[in-house]
Amino acid sequence: MLSNFFSYIIQGTAITIAVTLIALPFGLILGLSMALVHTYGGKILNRLAAIFSLLMRGVPPIVLLFILYFMLSSRSFNLSPFWAGSLSLGIVSSAYQMEILRGALLAVGGGQMTAARAIGMSRLQAIQNIILPQALRLAIPPWSNEASIVLKDSSLVYALGVPEILRRAQQLSATTQQPFLAYGIAALIYFVLVFATNRALDYLAERTKLPTHP
Repeated sequence: MLSNFFSYIIQGTAITIAVTLIALPFGLILGLSMALVHTYGGKILNRLAAIFSLLMRGVPPIVLLFILYFMLSSRSFNLSPFWAGSLSLGIVSSAYQMEILRGALLAVGGGQMTAARAIGMSRLQAIQNIILPQALRLAIPPWSNEASIVLKDSSLVYALGVPEILRRAQQLSATTQQPFLAYGIAALIYFVLVFATNRALDYLAERTKLPTHP
């Protein structure tokens, strides 16, 4: 019985990983754009980015998931629950990633921007060639926490009917009346995925660590 349970639930792992691999990079791209706007944009853009972050971080993720899902899966977009759920999680995560990346951008220090401008670089060139490479390295340790959160939050798409790990565990629990075993296996799979993700990102952070930032 245990092997049957495990075999059925682990089939949802590929979908869980796929949701994460869509939501996390999408959130990174959007979050980085918002962080740059928040840090280097004008007053109006700065305020809009701050409002976006406040709204996204102030509402429970499952509520935002439903709101964004019904927006994204409207007739004009016609996205499947998988894609709408993945993109919705990416939008939610982008607010948190924005704050992580903004902190990393500010940690680089304004003096480097001044020095880059003094040698003839434009502001865009300074951000692209001087500030951003350092900030991305500095962001890896806190970003690894967000990667783990997105991986775990991928379980929220079960509410849309996407057959990932939690959805399969829920189905087994309902049909076999053994919730502890079904959800215990799901918890174990999530733990292994999160542990592997954290170790991989810890290794990346160590390999890319700047000599001046121990």
